[in-house]
Amino acid sequence: MSISSATPATITKPVRTRFAPSPTGYLHLGGARTALYSWAFARHFGGTFILRIEDTDLERSTPEAVQAIIDGMQWLGLAHDEGPFYQMKRMERYGEVLAKMLADGSAYQCYSSPQEVEAMRERMRASGEKPRYDGTWRPEPGKTLPEVPADRKPVLRFRNHLDGDVSWEDVVKGVITISNRELDDLVIARPDGTPTYNFCVAVDDWDMEITHVLRGDDHVNNTPRQINILRAIGAPLPLYGHLPMILGADGEKLSKRHGAVSVMDYPAQGYLPEAMLNYLARLGWSHGDDEVFSMEQFCAWFNLDHLSNSAAQFNHEKLAWLNNHYIKQADNERLANLARPLMVLDGASFDGAPDLALVLGMLKERANTVNELAQAAMLFYRTPQPDAALLTQHLNDAVKPALARFAELCRDVEWNKAALSATIKQVLTEHGLKMPQLAMPLRLVITGQLQTPAIDAVLEVFGRDTVVVRLAKYL
Repeated sequence: MSISSATPATITKPVRTRFAPSPTGYLHLGGARTALYSWAFARHFGGTFILRIEDTDLERSTPEAVQAIIDGMQWLGLAHDEGPFYQMKRMERYGEVLAKMLADGSAYQCYSSPQEVEAMRERMRASGEKPRYDGTWRPEPGKTLPEVPADRKPVLRFRNHLDGDVSWEDVVKGVITISNRELDDLVIARPDGTPTYNFCVAVDDWDMEITHVLRGDDHVNNTPRQINILRAIGAPLPLYGHLPMILGADGEKLSKRHGAVSVMDYPAQGYLPEAMLNYLARLGWSHGDDEVFSMEQFCAWFNLDHLSNSAAQFNHEKLAWLNNHYIKQADNERLANLARPLMVLDGASFDGAPDLALVLGMLKERANTVNELAQAAMLFYRTPQPDAALLTQHLNDAVKPALARFAELCRDVEWNKAALSATIKQVLTEHGLKMPQLAMPLRLVITGQLQTPAIDAVLEVFGRDTVVVRLAKYL
């Protein structure tokens, strides 16, 4: 099957994709990108997107990790159509398939202890061979198997082909061929009967009728094993695509030392989900030179033809630029709901204060994150405490008469940005001053800061009563 087989003209059955994380930690950026691509591909073709929790690693899987995955998916808005399915709730089904494989000879019981298996591998390493299970318990015609140990429960091993190759056309990497001689008779069930990862994945993909598997290229070595199991149980093969990893700016695999790698770190840092989705979409896929697009547009464009086979580098500056774009587009009330809890923690007082949505609408042009926006808005929600040295510098005897005149005119002026701007210009003309000479002390007295948005806009938002009271304190 060729790469172009993913185009609409040749897809002959309903598309079914899945995102199947192991709940051993947070939802990381690479996993989120995999989920996004699988979700978008299903949406593009009107198919089904399935969430499956692969929780057979009992020692490492936790309910907290499951919740972290679900929280991350919900924040991103990647709604699943079916699931979540949990592998630990499918034990009866796995048992049925294992029993059938034992009966038909595609699986066998192995009583070699872990110590014995490691000794086999050590011998092979010493002789320059690829370390693997040596087939001690593998049934063969005319072979006499060892005596079954009385005190040992067996594992179940998959009877892998000894010769030939496993080959598939990967929709990202092209044709991949791996010799069966490179593959082990892998364990598919532990001594307690719990099935192992590759077996469960194969059965799940069969039962859930998965047509396309998109996942990270760290799974390339699992794919031939899963293909052989699927063939052994008579299941159809999905189309596989293995996505290159995401690297940090230094070219190394993305990790905590590069900054946040958990998806849920980003809302805490003030990023919007639409910015993260837009950014992740471009980490391994392109549509011409398009950089900014909605998820509706992405789903309309997305197929498997333009996935990159090169690793992508995560660029925090580019993400911040996108986040700024989406903040500027965002509804001001939505931004207020996100910023208000942060500001309360910072000591903001909203009693009698300006409308937060109005304030954020004035400030959002320059904010890269909601956190930056909340911090910038604080000047409207706390009592100003101008630095004494700055007051001495800017609120001098030459300026005070002009400030007093402005305070006088403030009592009757129509309270809007245009009228306030005209009043400031009138005072400047009357007193022979330039804009910074009046604007700087105004900013200090009203906000406690020298750096603010346009002073006429700031005065309008604060309101007449607050401005008059704060001016009077220094006159």
